[in-house]
Amino acid sequence: MKVLVTGASGQLGKDVVKVFQEQGHDVVGYDREQLDITDMDQTMKIVGQYQSDAIIHCAAYTAVDAAETDMDTAYQVNAAGTRNMVLAAEEVGAKLVYISTDYVFDGTAEQPYHEYDNTNPQSIYGKSKRAGEVLTETLSSRYFIVRTSWVYGLYGNNFVKTMLKLGQEKSQLQVVNDQKGSPTYTVDLARFLAELIQTEKYGVYHASNSGSCTWYEFTQAIFQDAIEFLGTKIRATLEPCSTEQFPRPAARPRNSVMEHIAIRTNGLRDLRDWREALRDFLKEYIS
Repeated sequence: MKVLVTGASGQLGKDVVKVFQEQGHDVVGYDREQLDITDMDQTMKIVGQYQSDAIIHCAAYTAVDAAETDMDTAYQVNAAGTRNMVLAAEEVGAKLVYISTDYVFDGTAEQPYHEYDNTNPQSIYGKSKRAGEVLTETLSSRYFIVRTSWVYGLYGNNFVKTMLKLGQEKSQLQVVNDQKGSPTYTVDLARFLAELIQTEKYGVYHASNSGSCTWYEFTQAIFQDAIEFLGTKIRATLEPCSTEQFPRPAARPRNSVMEHIAIRTNGLRDLRDWREALRDFLKEYIS
């Protein structure tokens, strides 16, 4: 299958390119320098040249806090840029995967979110990603919207790498214990996307590693596994704290756990438990 990947130098994009190539797909990846998705003419031209069967649209504006004061850029990339990719995909008859986020929900629900629950984003980042979803649903005839959460992998900065570093450097560490979600290992998400694009089962999907935890519990697991499997020396004493004790410019969802109903009802393979994925990542990261 001929596959075009946007955001190919990003955390998820790099693993998507790698996993898809390993599975024998003909993959071409574009980063921001090679493909400016906000430039409609350039997007149409590049997608038209490659004539791919599927497009994995990973490129996004993901600076959650910065988006609060840089609203236009967030919308330019996440909304207008996504519209350009959708139109280009339609032009060549390609399937399109739009990577979205748990931030499209307000995080106030008691239960995990279903794929077709009402969205209510609270941050500019969440609103701009939701705008990308709406444009995808409206303009594409062959789309998969894949919402994911708490993503980490070998490439780029992420929570797991930051905590490992801080755990070895600091004597005390406070981590938020009242925000709950599901960590997602980029390799597992990329493998799911590779399975998904082989199908015609279009629609909205929630895809994260199975199970859930708070950021504090996630950090506990990171430290535990780093000590047990890697022999890492962790100095930091871990303390739970509240969201109020750790104010940020953009609102975070208190509950961003998502049900994987679409994966199950479409007979696709669910992503494995987050603890198992974390152990595999840590072994890979240290080696």
